[in-house]
Amino acid sequence: MAVPLSSSLIHHKLALKASNTRYTPFAPTGLPFNRFRKRGPASSVLPRLSRILSRTKAPTDFRNQQNIFTNICASTLEHGMKRFETAVSVLIIFVQLTSPIPLSGWDSWSIFPAKAVLYIPDTKVPRTGELALRKAIPANPNMKAIQDSLEDISYLLRIPQRKPYGTMEGNVKKALKIAVDDKESILASLPADTREKGYAFYSSLTDDKGGLQTLLGYIKDKDPDKVSVGLASSLDTVAQLELLQAPGLSFLLPAQYTKYPRLTGRGIVEFVIEKGDGSTFSPEAGGEQRKTAIVQVVVDGYSAPLTAGNFAKLVVDGAYDGAKLNTTDQAILSDKGREKNSGYSVPSEIMPSGQFEPLYKTPLSVQDGELPVLPLSVYGAVVMAHSDVSEEYSSPYQFFFYLYDKSYAGLGGLSFDEGQFSVFGYTTAGREILPQIKSGDIIQSAKLVEGQDHLILPDDS
Repeated sequence: MAVPLSSSLIHHKLALKASNTRYTPFAPTGLPFNRFRKRGPASSVLPRLSRILSRTKAPTDFRNQQNIFTNICASTLEHGMKRFETAVSVLIIFVQLTSPIPLSGWDSWSIFPAKAVLYIPDTKVPRTGELALRKAIPANPNMKAIQDSLEDISYLLRIPQRKPYGTMEGNVKKALKIAVDDKESILASLPADTREKGYAFYSSLTDDKGGLQTLLGYIKDKDPDKVSVGLASSLDTVAQLELLQAPGLSFLLPAQYTKYPRLTGRGIVEFVIEKGDGSTFSPEAGGEQRKTAIVQVVVDGYSAPLTAGNFAKLVVDGAYDGAKLNTTDQAILSDKGREKNSGYSVPSEIMPSGQFEPLYKTPLSVQDGELPVLPLSVYGAVVMAHSDVSEEYSSPYQFFFYLYDKSYAGLGGLSFDEGQFSVFGYTTAGREILPQIKSGDIIQSAKLVEGQDHLILPDDS
């Protein structure tokens, strides 16, 4: 890490300074070996006393005692100076770590790495699958402005005690103004066959009896629970409208990748999981013990069309039916699959935040500020494992559910593997089932229950 590097540099500089400084031992006054005392009327007695002692041939023991006393004084002073140097070093390190302003006199390069690592992890990286999926929709710019204004309220609600309701109110009014002023642009971006449904979503968002107006009332009442519920409802409506505006990919795939299956939108996969040892899953509230449990996943072709397309094809082919699961502290992995079930070994595919198309065969550098649109650091993220041959490619079959745990994360709460794997979806229903899954449990079935119309297969499949 950069902090120890910077700290050791400071200590090294202090040590160099200390080694070039001569510390003069302070001897008690009136003794003949105090050569460092300034001469004066009183000190003129010392040479005579020394001559008298030499004439009387002072015993050797007395001179030895003088030497021992001198050594003790020097040793004590040297030890004290070393402790002083250590204390100064610790103090400077503490000031450097707690102060946002670089200390004068130190080389700037010794501070930049620590500053970069501590600052870069974005506090607004999506922490839920729903939020990540909303942010990944390539929609009308006006709708994105409305979404961003409302998403900020989610972070403001986390502030303890005195919440900034005035700022929240301003955010909702801003979103409402955009929705009203840019109505024609928003509705014009809807395809003809979905326009009627889009009008209904738009009306529910801007209607006086619901949507943003209701959210505004909850904020004025300063009721955080109602604000949270109203905000979730408004954001869900925004997402539904955005999905209608984005019926396909917003970029062209490179020609060499058109040989792979691809998903040009969203799909929903439903897994039925059963216990391998015959035990049961915990009952739902007021329910009975269950031998099977359902986990639902939204796969995102907008940000990872090749990875999501290969996975969706495997699901449609029944490749995961009967697959065994293995668990670790941080993941639930499918087995590697039988030869006949193998899919395509697609290149690693990661969409950087702020970009319009994915990067292929290229991991992201989080320390340099690169963050993915679909982050790994979300509980229930659905991810393709790396190929056995090369990390530039994903496994043709094996995937895993990522069990994000902040205690295993690095600075900013980001996974140490952030930006290294192809994330293509999130668990949106049945997250409470994931910690109950153990090694040996089985995927009884996997079905693509929505989005099959977005799955495009290559000509040779």
